[in-house]
Amino acid sequence: MRIVTLLPSATELVCGLGLREQLVGVSHECDWPPSVSGLPVLTRSRIPPGLPSADIDRLVTAQLQDDASLYSLDTEGLRALAPDLIVTQALCDVCAVSGNEVARAIGTLPGKPQVVNLEPVCLQDVLDTVGLLAEAAGCAERGRDYTTHLQSRIDTVATRSRALAQSDRPRVALLDWLDPLFDGGHWVPELIELAGGRPCLGGAREPSRRRVRSDLDHARPDVIVIALCGFDIDCSIPDAEAFLASPEWREWPAGSLPRVLLLDGNAYFSRPGPRLVDSMEILAHALHPELHALPPGLPEARLLASGDTAWCVSTSPGSR
Repeated sequence: MRIVTLLPSATELVCGLGLREQLVGVSHECDWPPSVSGLPVLTRSRIPPGLPSADIDRLVTAQLQDDASLYSLDTEGLRALAPDLIVTQALCDVCAVSGNEVARAIGTLPGKPQVVNLEPVCLQDVLDTVGLLAEAAGCAERGRDYTTHLQSRIDTVATRSRALAQSDRPRVALLDWLDPLFDGGHWVPELIELAGGRPCLGGAREPSRRRVRSDLDHARPDVIVIALCGFDIDCSIPDAEAFLASPEWREWPAGSLPRVLLLDGNAYFSRPGPRLVDSMEILAHALHPELHALPPGLPEARLLASGDTAWCVSTSPGSR
């Protein structure tokens, strides 16, 4: 079977199922696992690189209001690869090439490839997509084994966290954009709960929402997690430093400053694939290191601020 994936989480699922050798094309954002490097790239972003976050937000908002696509699809390249299975999504036009554009492209192909649309909005949905994709790829038993493995890791963290008293669970706000502020929705509140926190901003199974600073103040978080959608750590640093240097941050009520953590949103929290389980384990260790050991190979969250003290992002204590 020749498989094409048009979003990073699908690529990670395909490889997690042991189907890397059947993968023949990917999106421009597919960067994990490293073995996918060099595969034909079938999409590209129409957002110019290097823009400040506020400019990206304005451009994305304008294009979506005009019903314009944020990504282009290489239809000729897709035709040349002659896929048997195409894995795409219809959940978020900001995250990947739109379902409508994919449907138009498929209509021009000489064959009739099978198409799997992934639309997870919670962690259970992600586990369900493993079975859906495995069935489509003809490896249902392998899919069941992989699902069992992921579920076991989830259950291990959940069991430990259940031992925590409510008073020991910090109020956690995850921000997936800083200029302007956006909360973390969909699966994020569930990940926070599993990790031993209390989500105080963002709706479970709901899209990320634009917020104003007063929303964050009223949420009264004990911990703020910065995990910017589509940004790795290096790209996140300028926005995180501006956030901590803002007048609003300096005016936060004395004695109630939250702890601020920086995580790689692009690799973890933004992608509804198997690495959401990694995200849960990283967050659990960050919130309760005495209870949740950090699994080998996963990065530790960077501590940017604690109490009334903030550090330079690039040299913050606890960073790796």
